[in-house]
Amino acid sequence: MQNLLQRLLPALGLAAATAMAATENPNPPPVAASGAAAMTASEDPYLWLEEVTGERALAWVRERNAQSRRALEAHPRFTAMRDTFRRILDSREKVPYVSRQGDWFYNLWRDAEHPRGLWRRTTLADYRRPQPNWETVIDLDELARAERENWVWSGATCLGPAYRRCLVQLSRGGADATVVREFDAVDKRFVADGFQLPEAKTSIDWLDTDTVIVGSDFGPGSLTDSGYPRVLKHWKRGQPLAVARTVFEAQARDVSAFVSIDRTPGWERTVFGRSTDFYNTEQHLWIDGRLVAIDRPTDSEITFWRDTLMVKLRSAWTIGNHTWPAGSLLVTDARAYLAGQRRFEALFTPTATRSLSAYTLTRNHVLLDVLDNVAGRLEEWQRDGERWARREVRAPYPGTLGVAALHDPLLADDPLAEQYFITYTDFVTPDSLMLGRTGSDERELLKARPAFFDARGIRVEQRFATSKDGTRVPYFIVWPAQARADGRNPTLLYGYGGFEVSQQPWYSAGFGTAWTTQGGVLVVANIRGGGEFGPAWHQAATLGRKQRSYDDFAAVAEDLIRHNVTQPRHLGIQGGSNGGLLVGAVMLQRPELFRAVVCQVPLLDMRRYHKLLAGASWMAEYGDPDRAEDWAHISRYSPYQNVRPDQKLPRVLFTTSTRDDRVHPGHARKMAARMVEQGHDPLYYENIEGGHAGAADNAQRADMMALEFSFLWQQLGH
Repeated sequence: MQNLLQRLLPALGLAAATAMAATENPNPPPVAASGAAAMTASEDPYLWLEEVTGERALAWVRERNAQSRRALEAHPRFTAMRDTFRRILDSREKVPYVSRQGDWFYNLWRDAEHPRGLWRRTTLADYRRPQPNWETVIDLDELARAERENWVWSGATCLGPAYRRCLVQLSRGGADATVVREFDAVDKRFVADGFQLPEAKTSIDWLDTDTVIVGSDFGPGSLTDSGYPRVLKHWKRGQPLAVARTVFEAQARDVSAFVSIDRTPGWERTVFGRSTDFYNTEQHLWIDGRLVAIDRPTDSEITFWRDTLMVKLRSAWTIGNHTWPAGSLLVTDARAYLAGQRRFEALFTPTATRSLSAYTLTRNHVLLDVLDNVAGRLEEWQRDGERWARREVRAPYPGTLGVAALHDPLLADDPLAEQYFITYTDFVTPDSLMLGRTGSDERELLKARPAFFDARGIRVEQRFATSKDGTRVPYFIVWPAQARADGRNPTLLYGYGGFEVSQQPWYSAGFGTAWTTQGGVLVVANIRGGGEFGPAWHQAATLGRKQRSYDDFAAVAEDLIRHNVTQPRHLGIQGGSNGGLLVGAVMLQRPELFRAVVCQVPLLDMRRYHKLLAGASWMAEYGDPDRAEDWAHISRYSPYQNVRPDQKLPRVLFTTSTRDDRVHPGHARKMAARMVEQGHDPLYYENIEGGHAGAADNAQRADMMALEFSFLWQQLGH
């Protein structure tokens, strides 16, 4: 359920890509001899800005923050927008999404009285009521005050079927690194002598009541080059961590080591693996204390479901005389497969316009969330003897669906075994949460967010632009009421284009109140590098093909201008993380198309990205800049190396977070510093907290959004 909600919760404007979560001149500018091709790290005059908490670096940050705040708070609507965003984020009417833990349904709730949040629970029967009775389990604000820590909730892993013992993860200021503490969910207290770990990028899961498998920072050599756990240990209750037994190791150049523990009675399996890069893994079954390799395409995703094995392909797989296309979902008998048999049935194969977004498992059904021209459809599959039968479920359309089964495989007699949550939203429809049951199209509406803006007259359409190489690139336009194509519309073009992340329609109270109802046009581009049309759409813009993302984005901008939706003086672009790289690159390659750029928690120095925090984990997406053949491609778009003093650029606002331990804040810092040195006039704002999401609580998030919208209106308004 958590992954589903991550796609739906950006209520205030960061599209589904963020949390979190990453277009062009037909003739990109040549790389100057003193620029990308020639620069080495030793020649970088701004390396000192990579010292995250260095005194000199933070002094620079505070100075730039103060300058930006003075400029942006001067917008007459800044305070009103900030207060409106805060009311929306703190609203008691937003949907309290839940995840199941046995008989309980848990929710993390933030509002004005609880800015850090309440971890609370209720029953499904009570959740059906308009105002459920919630039982607080952990009050994060109270805990933070008592311990004088800036705790941000990072989740809990509870041991079923009792779900009494939980491994709670708490982050300081929103960083990816967390502390881990065992918690008793019945007594509602931390276990004094329980499992505890200091701050690190930790992965941990229960093997049984007294045993966990843990990967963390155990000292020198225990982390990969990407900063994630390399070593996994078998840790018994009461045992000093220093003597816990190592059971699996990845290599230093890998992204991470991981474990997947299936405790389904009668089908218990533990799988250890190493992520050799962002998209490839080697996996092994742990059988009687020894590791047995699972033969499979390394870029495939596998799921054991009792006696069934499911394989989702990211590349084509030829078995005998048959080739299963990339993007297929295959099923087979798990025991037979492990014995060497290769007989499959496909529950999904892609087409030119259809891809598999996600799937979830009830006791006896597979539910598929399918994208059809970037709109969600729901399919239900059930095994019928030796074959599988498909049923199309009538669900809301066209917009964004999410589905999460409620089945708990640890319960022999689970009353919710065939029920599931389904969510729906689109650009003008607030998100709603419904309860469905397999075999039926009937659904019970559980919760729905109220409309936070008047959508009357707002219209949405899907169009297609033609990219440089002739590829048709879809995009959505959200038109304000009574707007027409007169070239005068303030227009914001949003994109991501990386890591197979799809940009589906979302309901944004932030964009609605601060942009669309104020006369702004919102455009969301479905460029290559995303997952809208499956793995092929993503892989068409990775590594040496990354420029296609930028070509696609520029093509959408050109299409908007060609059809007089807007003109360059009213056109802005926005993107975060990989999307920050996107808008940074396009800003330099096609500056004549835009007037404003909002560049959030970005990658920008692609010469050194793999040496900064988690950057090494993304080399399967971008390439290795230390390899000459990869750098030949990267150097042509890396923003930090390609910005020049003689360019006339749109104004840019960089935003980032000191506590972002995923994408290093040095990217945005150094880019802003270089632009200032060259005579450009960027704005820069760095939140001291917030992690990769950019904000640690609703107040910070509302403030950041108000800064960004103030900037956009200052640059793009009439």
